[in-house]
Amino acid sequence: MQIRVFDRECEIDDSKIDADAETISERVREYEAGERTTFALEIEYPDGFMGDVMRAMERIPAGETRTYGEVAADLETAPIAVGQACGRNPVPVVVPCHRIVGADSLTGYAGGLKLKRRLLEHEGAPIPDEA
Repeated sequence: MQIRVFDRECEIDDSKIDADAETISERVREYEAGERTTFALEIEYPDGFMGDVMRAMERIPAGETRTYGEVAADLETAPIAVGQACGRNPVPVVVPCHRIVGADSLTGYAGGLKLKRRLLEHEGAPIPDEA
């Protein structure tokens, strides 16, 4: 399903979320309005590494970031593997892959760097320079 957040389109796989499209859209609107920092939705995580990375993403509180290297160290893997998993996140925004950044740059985001920057600004998170 397409969601619209901060005037940008973002594709999420709503089959991975135990909620109807109306509920998901409502939670996104509440997030945009500053009424919520988490989505409180039940997510179906994939098995294995991808699910591990998604759970790590979800543990990062709003207003904070982690680098790919920090997450990789926690999961005993390589930063590039974490970056690849972030790029395959089926439910961006809801599972906040935007909170994972490069050590000294913002780096990529499926919804585009402008949306990643906007999400982090909205949450009051530190933002590294763009590459």
